[in-house]
Amino acid sequence: MKKIIIATVVLAILLLAGCAKDDTVTLRPVVNKTVSFQKDLIPLFTKNCALSGCHADGGHAPYLASTKAYASLTSGGFVNVGSPEKSIVYEHLIGTLSPAMPMGGTSNPGNINGYVLAWIQQGAKNN
Repeated sequence: MKKIIIATVVLAILLLAGCAKDDTVTLRPVVNKTVSFQKDLIPLFTKNCALSGCHADGGHAPYLASTKAYASLTSGGFVNVGSPEKSIVYEHLIGTLSPAMPMGGTSNPGNINGYVLAWIQQGAKNN
């Protein structure tokens, strides 16, 4: 009887642990190049973020359409050059802040996490 109870408890723990969903994506390929906001990030934002109902005009801040993205990120408090990994935009991308971004999309499309982090580490320039 004791073995049945122990087996049941172990099985319950394993089943419950398997039911959790973890949206946190902390692993990312390192970006070892100068990141261009216009050439590297804008295409990623356009494809994955600046969509109707998301981070486009009339959607959720920051507005990531090409004409507003830089000002929205840098003046809206979404970027922390002093502590890049604590930047709000980055923490949403890796899922340490909820909701994980891009919402409803694949995690880390085009290595957006690595590019955004590298861009912030390089001073978040409008280049």
